[in-house]
Amino acid sequence: MKRMSFYLFVFLFIIAGCSNENAGNTLVEMEQAGTETVKHTIKMPKEMPSTFKFMVRFGYGTVNKNEINTFQGTITKDLIANGTATMPMKFTKEELRIIYNKMKEINIMDEKELEPAKQSCQRSPYNEDIWEININGETKTLIWTDKYCAGTTDTQQLLELRQFVQQMVEGKEEYKKMPESEGGYE
Repeated sequence: MKRMSFYLFVFLFIIAGCSNENAGNTLVEMEQAGTETVKHTIKMPKEMPSTFKFMVRFGYGTVNKNEINTFQGTITKDLIANGTATMPMKFTKEELRIIYNKMKEINIMDEKELEPAKQSCQRSPYNEDIWEININGETKTLIWTDKYCAGTTDTQQLLELRQFVQQMVEGKEEYKKMPESEGGYE
């Protein structure tokens, strides 16, 4: 009888230990999932913070030689056959505020779907953009391509944002003084 009680006690101890272990893992997994959600969602302040900076590098395929960089206060233009040209350039506070508000409209610091669910075809050449955005010390990097023909809503928004910023830059005197590009990409 003592032996039977001992085995029953060991059996119950093992079962209790297993169920506590599983409950602990579930809790840890839930905490990890919660942490990741918080980690990837960065709330943008209503007003543009003084620490707002961004960089966008873009071009065809892996030839991303065009760059608008507020971290360094520069623009770089791909001259294709003649390399690149870089000039100092700064946005006014009002221009930065307009860009910030456009980023806020598309909630740029939130998670983005940058690859289409269906990659049915490939095109060449294709666009590729690399964004780095810093708001209040939080940095977000986004990389997208239209290589697979169909884009997502998020990639379309990023393309429109880049084109908006690019047009703003192309209207600046610093950009107009840069040499013209020669040649092309296939």
